[in-house]
Amino acid sequence: MEKISQVSGRAIPFGAKNIDTDIIIPAKWLKTITREGLGAGAFESIRAEDGNVFDDPAYAGAPILIAGDNFGCGSSREHAAWAIGDLGIRAVIAPSYSDIFSGNAVKNGILPIVLPQAAIDRLMTVAQDGSPITVDLETQTVTTQFQDRFAFDIDPFRKHCLINGLDEVALTLEYQDAIGQFEDKRGATQSWVTTGTQV
Repeated sequence: MEKISQVSGRAIPFGAKNIDTDIIIPAKWLKTITREGLGAGAFESIRAEDGNVFDDPAYAGAPILIAGDNFGCGSSREHAAWAIGDLGIRAVIAPSYSDIFSGNAVKNGILPIVLPQAAIDRLMTVAQDGSPITVDLETQTVTTQFQDRFAFDIDPFRKHCLINGLDEVALTLEYQDAIGQFEDKRGATQSWVTTGTQV
């Protein structure tokens, strides 16, 4: 998983509330077993509308998404985080999230930031003007070139994982030596566990 320390650039001024995971990535896209290519189906129903922000060239490659309240509600599909990541989005800023989506986002290298609606409204205006926004995970701030500065909270463990690029597999591998020592010890005292032959 790619490390996140700072994300800076244009932001997609989406702002819609109660966007569920079926809107983020429709069920017909769930047949894949890889993460690649899901960006093509991300927000498909919204992108079918003329003039949508996701296909606006002004926001092409934008690494930040500004969303509305209750973002990522609905099913627990991890594909929603995969699709957003495949679009190149590294941070989402919203007033609230589904707990499951928020967890899936972090596990897939996407920073979910919670800010009050007043801050969201201000960032929407900045984004609509095409001005850059900077997210700094180290200082836990969102800033603009207009001296806006919004502080956000994040669970320390989630912050640690994102800054160090650690998904669940990488976290487990940090204990590889200890796991190996345990397996060696168990194999010596309970050989039937590793050989399948009880003595």
